[in-house]
Amino acid sequence: MAGLWGKRFAALVVDFIMVTLFLWVIIALLYPVIAMANLFALLNVWVPIAAVIIIVYFTYFEGKYSTTPGKNLMKLKIKALKREMNYKKAFIRSLSKILWLPLILDVIIGLFMSSPKKRLLDRLAKTEVVLLDEVEPPLKVME
Repeated sequence: MAGLWGKRFAALVVDFIMVTLFLWVIIALLYPVIAMANLFALLNVWVPIAAVIIIVYFTYFEGKYSTTPGKNLMKLKIKALKREMNYKKAFIRSLSKILWLPLILDVIIGLFMSSPKKRLLDRLAKTEVVLLDEVEPPLKVME
């Protein structure tokens, strides 16, 4: 179980690096316009905009592919416990990722609730993160 949590953390770091790079590109493109128009007050809404982009990133990838680029790199996949993985379940499990504190609380509350050890929002969304080979069996080599 500890190996899975380590992979999940590494995947989260990769995903947040990707989101951060995307946000830097957006601000680099918008900053000249903001500076020329003297609209620096728009930068006050940057945190809510970033939160929306983070939720959209995780909801899109987890809802469509049942994984994110970071999870895919770590060979992890999200499995719905009932029915198929969808955008609603992905949205629910992504809510705590907008800031570090809600995510930390989500993990801590989930770990102390019961077994198996899952994040609180994974329980609410009825999902779990598994190793990719637990979802898709390895291909057999023809002899």
